[in-house]
This record gives sequence, structure tokens and C-alpha cells, in this order.
Amino acid sequence: MENLDSTVLSTALPTIARDFGTSPIYLKLTLTSYLLSLAIFIPTSGWMADRFGARTVFRAAIVVFGLGSIACGLSSNLTELVASRIVQGMGGAMMTPVGRLIILKTTPKHDLVNAMMWLTLPALLGPLSGPPLGGFITTYFHWRLIFWINIPIAVLGIVLASLYVPNVREDERRPFDLVGFLILAPGLVALMGGATLSGLDLVPASVNIGLAVAGLGLIGLYVYHAGRVANPLIELRLLRFPTFRAAIGGGFLFRIGVGATPFLLALYFQLGFDFSPFQSGLLTLATGAGAMAMKALAGPILRRLGFRRVLTWNALLSSCLVAAPALFHAGMPVLLISLTLLAAGFTRSLQFTSINTAGVSDIPPELMGRVTSMTSVLQELAGSVGVSIAALALETSMHLHGASHLTAPVFPPVFLMIGMIAVTSGLIFLTLPRNVGSELLAPAPRTPAAAE
Repeated sequence: MENLDSTVLSTALPTIARDFGTSPIYLKLTLTSYLLSLAIFIPTSGWMADRFGARTVFRAAIVVFGLGSIACGLSSNLTELVASRIVQGMGGAMMTPVGRLIILKTTPKHDLVNAMMWLTLPALLGPLSGPPLGGFITTYFHWRLIFWINIPIAVLGIVLASLYVPNVREDERRPFDLVGFLILAPGLVALMGGATLSGLDLVPASVNIGLAVAGLGLIGLYVYHAGRVANPLIELRLLRFPTFRAAIGGGFLFRIGVGATPFLLALYFQLGFDFSPFQSGLLTLATGAGAMAMKALAGPILRRLGFRRVLTWNALLSSCLVAAPALFHAGMPVLLISLTLLAAGFTRSLQFTSINTAGVSDIPPELMGRVTSMTSVLQELAGSVGVSIAALALETSMHLHGASHLTAPVFPPVFLMIGMIAVTSGLIFLTLPRNVGSELLAPAPRTPAAAE
């Protein structure tokens, strides 16, 4: 439901902007506000799951997300839509992290690669079906309906969670770091708010700079606070594990480039090539199809090549495919565009699986809950940073081209830039030891019965 919602919305951005009488670049606020809301409330998800039970929190999250979806469908201007997306983010913050936490707590390490594959497989249905579905609804009906399709999924999710999701929780309840939350949450809002508002002429540049500086100051204060308390909101001491530290740093850079791609492609195809939302959605469907195809092959590829080799060389290949739309042009065969996006989805899916799995290879089981919170927060922040950078780069490219609105020549430099950001992740993955994650790739231990 989460992934369907975000991919559907990206396809509809130009149409929503036209209905609201604003620039499509301003619609980045609907994406970044949601991602920022996720980042703010994700740290509470692990604590709430431990205190109230994973199933209880999961079902409540679905209800909140559904209510936010209804509010989005009823929004009459950009401000209302952004506010509704924040409510959606509050619900989404409790869904995926809690699901990942259940997997990490109940799966032996030798099964973790396959478990992570199955965990992400259903989420791939969103990017696979979202673009064509959102494009079809936007082209032939009304964009408001794209939010209402979440409601039957939410109802089904509540039923299935009640039947199948275990209500796992920690026996020892750790206190909630309220002070840390009150420092970190406004810090993230200020920092990302300053970055997101830059280039939109909604507030003076001095306000953007002031917000960013204040955000950095509060985040620095949180770092000091986290080192002095036993149970911080985000456990920064996890960074003492080298593999986790490399996965966090490299993954953040890679996700900046990838996170900007859906936003850019939807605008590029519709405003640069004059495709309808449905045509645009059908093209970007190829990315989801490539990601889906990779899931069955991730395990065998990693077992044959190892995490370090895959993470390093696939970062280069996948980043080149992130930048590849810079070569697209109006007369290019649609089949070639689709094959490029298919390969892009294939390689980035392998990279995400490798990052998520290798990063926890040296983490003790009792710290898995805190790992989930930290990695989830940084993933959403990276996506928000990626969209903000891409939007600012579009504004800059428009200025350099002397254009008053988005046209095809504005986009190629932006794709090249985000590809260059993503490729730097490979330098961090090069620092990993050659045998990183080897215990995760070992065959499952044989039971006595199997040995006989």
C-alpha cells in the first residue's frame, strides 16, 4: 500500500499541479513532506512495537495511513494535500519498520537473505502496478481516485494482520527517549524544511539558511544527548560496527540518486516528451518489473560473488543506469527506453537487498530493533534529500537554459548529476572486508534427520 501510493502519486504530479495552478516542481513538497514525516516518526516504531506488540502497532498504523489517504483525496489545494501526506507518513512510519523488525527477530541468520527477499517482494507490487494504475486513473478519471484505492487494501491489511502477524514484543521494556525526540524531530524538520523550500520562492533565502543552520545545531545537540543516555531514540553507537557503518554511508548516497528518479521520470516523460500520465506510467512500469525479476536471483548472485564484489561493482552499473535517462530523446524507440528502465530496476533491487542484508551481518540479535529504526530513518531522509536536490537542480537547469517552464533539454544534466551522487557509494563499499557477510551466505545447518 505504501509503495503503491508513492508511485501512483509521482505519475499524477503534473496533473495535480495544473489543477492547483502551481508549478510541478512545487509538488515535490507532497513527496518530501511524506518522507520527512516517516523519518520523524519511524524512531518511535520500535519502542511502540516492543511496548504494545507488533500486531497492535501494525494495525493502528494501517488505520492512520488509510485516514490520511482519505484526507488526500479530499484536498482542495497544495497546503491541504501536504498536511494530509504528513498524516499518511505518521501511519507509514509504523508499517514497514515493524514488519522488518518481525522478520529480523524471528529469522535465523542463515535464512536472512531469503527472508529479506520475501519481505521486499510484496512491496515491489506497488512500483510494478502503481505507475500504470495511477496513469490510467489520472488520464481517464480523476487524480483524487488514486488515494481512494488505498482503502480496500487497508481493510484487507487489517484483516490479514489480525490473522497472521505475531504480536511479538520485548520482555524488557526500555523507556522512551522523549528528550531525544523533542530535539531530533524539530532538528530534522528544520534541516529538511530549509533544503526542501530552497528554490521555491515561498520564503526568503535567509529563512532557508536559518532553518538549515538551526536544524544542524539541533542534530548536533542530539548527537551529544545520545552519547549520554542509556536508551537513545536513535542508537548512534551502532556506528561502531564497521560493516553497518559502511552500509549506512554507502546506502545513503545510493538512495539519494535512486530516490530522485521517480519524481524526475514522471515530469520528464509528461512535460518533456508530452506523454499522457498513462503512457508515462506504462514506461516506468519497467523499473518495477526489473526489480521484481531480481528478487529470485539475488540470493544465488550473492552466494556466487559475495557482498563486497556485488555492492562495489553493482553500484557503478546501477548508477550509470540512474543517469541513463539523460540520453533519452523524443524519437528514441519506446522499447529501448523500457529495456533501460528494466535493467535499472534489476540492478538497484540487487543493490538494496545487498545493502539491507550485509549491513546487519555483524549486529547482535538484541540490537536489531534499534538497527531497524536507524536504517529506516536514513532511508527516508535519503529519498527526501534526493527529491529536494533534483528539484533544485531542475530550477538551476531551467535558469541556465533560459526556460520559463520545464522542457526536455532541462532534464539531462539533472539525471547526470544524481547518477554521479549515487556512484560515489561504491567508494565506501570498497572499504568492506572481502568476506563481509559470509556467514549469511552459508548453507543452512543440517538437522540430525537430514544428516541421516
